[in-house]
Amino acid sequence: MNESFDKIVDRKGTNSIKYDFAAERGKPADLLPLWVADMDFQVPPAVTEALVKSAQHGIFGYSESKNDYFETLQKWYADYFQFHVQRDWLVKTPGVVYAICTAIRALTRQGDAVMIQRPVYYPFTESIVSNGLVLVNSPLVYRNGKYAIDFVDFEEKIVRNNVKLFILCSPHNPVGRVWTKDELIQVGDLCVKHNVIVVADEIHADFVYPGNTHYVFANLKPEFLNQSITCTAPSKSFNLAGLQASNIWIPNPEIRREFRAEITRSGYSQLNIMGLVACQAAYAHGREWLEGLKEYLSQNLDFLRRFLAEKLPQITLVEPQGTYLVWLDCTKLGLEEEQLEDFMVNQAKLWLDSGAIFGPEGEGFERVNIACPRSVLEQALTRLEQAVSSLPKKDS
Repeated sequence: MNESFDKIVDRKGTNSIKYDFAAERGKPADLLPLWVADMDFQVPPAVTEALVKSAQHGIFGYSESKNDYFETLQKWYADYFQFHVQRDWLVKTPGVVYAICTAIRALTRQGDAVMIQRPVYYPFTESIVSNGLVLVNSPLVYRNGKYAIDFVDFEEKIVRNNVKLFILCSPHNPVGRVWTKDELIQVGDLCVKHNVIVVADEIHADFVYPGNTHYVFANLKPEFLNQSITCTAPSKSFNLAGLQASNIWIPNPEIRREFRAEITRSGYSQLNIMGLVACQAAYAHGREWLEGLKEYLSQNLDFLRRFLAEKLPQITLVEPQGTYLVWLDCTKLGLEEEQLEDFMVNQAKLWLDSGAIFGPEGEGFERVNIACPRSVLEQALTRLEQAVSSLPKKDS
């Protein structure tokens, strides 16, 4: 299995955002990209086979999923998360961000407050602001190399701003936290107490490192089930982002009715046929591939951890509990935000995600995608080591 993940697949010339759009995004062409959250690995063979079979049929008319699609999803979430979904809960969308925006428009009014926990996946901020809502931030607390929730601040912000909706990132992107059951229950109890609907982005749920457990937020209490939307997708787990298929679970019929009505107002109907085919094939036949991938990512993380400890002690790994996105604390380099970005691009020759895009709390950090062949990761870290060694030495 490792051999398939070690394989270098040339993605240039495929209209890949990651590899083909440096110039369009104001970047030099010679950067090594470890930024956007898609993987440099080919999808499970069963997915390719299913897509080829569909393509060979040659007709791509309006399509919808049958009950076997739902049953495949139902088995996955029951087997691996003990989350027993029902068919009428399912609403399919072309993406999780689309679903979050839909939820915002469906369940709030102009001027209402929506809360997030920065540093966090930057489309959360964009979704709130672009839809005319008030953004409320209850920032995560970074202490002793680990992030935590400030529950006092969390409740105070809800009450002070009359927050209507909270977007939960679980597992958390970019800081890599996998929230404990107790943490999620505290969050949920506060949201129930103050009648805040929770939209849980659980797109990274399949990527949890040993010693940690992902808990589906809605599954922890009946009250949470009734007051939440659970956003899931095969896109991160199986590298299917370009096929735009997400599965959104909404148990509360009133919330689901409002959500569906907003989809209708947007003019959207069925997913594209290839998204449906790939999603079902991945969940039905991709488990062995996913387990091999998770082992490979653990090895990549081990390699990164050792490299930083031995050759780059100036950069601190924020130990991830989940996701394939690694959060690096670069504050010891002593560079201001603009200097840090210039350094990464023009000296290290790396295209990473600046921590600042995840909120001001992310300044001085970088997000790195380690879902790549180990040789690529080694090349990136070597570039970084050489660039850091060229920095002026600080006075002791």
